[in-house]
Amino acid sequence: MVIDPVARRTDGESVRIAKDVLSAGSHAKICLPDNPEEFARALSRRGGRRAVVIGDDRALRRAVALLHREREPAGSALSLIPVGAAAALELAHSLGVPTGAVAAARTALDGVVRRLDLLVDDSDGVVLGALRIPALSGAPGAEAPHTGVTAVWDTCRSLVRTLVHTAPSAPAAPPPLHRLRVEADGVLLNDLDRPVESVTMTSGCGDGGLAEVTIHSPDGEPVTTEAKAVTVSGADFRYRADIQVGGPVRTRTWTVRPGAWGLMLPAVEG
Repeated sequence: MVIDPVARRTDGESVRIAKDVLSAGSHAKICLPDNPEEFARALSRRGGRRAVVIGDDRALRRAVALLHREREPAGSALSLIPVGAAAALELAHSLGVPTGAVAAARTALDGVVRRLDLLVDDSDGVVLGALRIPALSGAPGAEAPHTGVTAVWDTCRSLVRTLVHTAPSAPAAPPPLHRLRVEADGVLLNDLDRPVESVTMTSGCGDGGLAEVTIHSPDGEPVTTEAKAVTVSGADFRYRADIQVGGPVRTRTWTVRPGAWGLMLPAVEG
């Protein structure tokens, strides 16, 4: 049982309840890491025990990434007791993990292992749920840091606007667009001459170990397909893998690893 330090600070009562339920139903070994390095050591020393992580989506992603790097898919099943702020548990709940500490702890004891797909990039980063290359928020350098000097000038400009007549403001410029080349299993979906707003990928669609890829363009319907490998290249871009931001990079390839990890989930009755 690996208890993430953020969970201990955020909701100690839920952590205590989960520990009590797990300890009553199994011979649990409790680890209390204080940093990512200790978290990794605790997980690597689990031996034949199934790992139970008490924490939020970041703790779940960290655990799956570590298990993936061990290259032992058959032994990578884990349980999660979700503890944290609601916004930091969206991934866990989307995967089917129960919301309450008691229900999640009982699932860790009596649930079933479900094999799940994993999106793995060419730098060995992992995506459990969804990846998104979001729309650009503005042109580079458009928003300067709000320093003390800036605040003074803002005040001066506001005062001047109350004393003199100002011309109507210019129409807002359209949001900047990506120039990206997107290939799915070697098939070109979008080239650099066709700007896009955003790109999304979701693993685990259908039964064939494929990712669903959607390209959102400003002047037409979204383009959607399924693929085992997706390569995105072009100008520097950032991406959001689950809840973690990566980049900037100029090229990145994501590949689906079918059934690469296991998660304990409630047994389906009937």
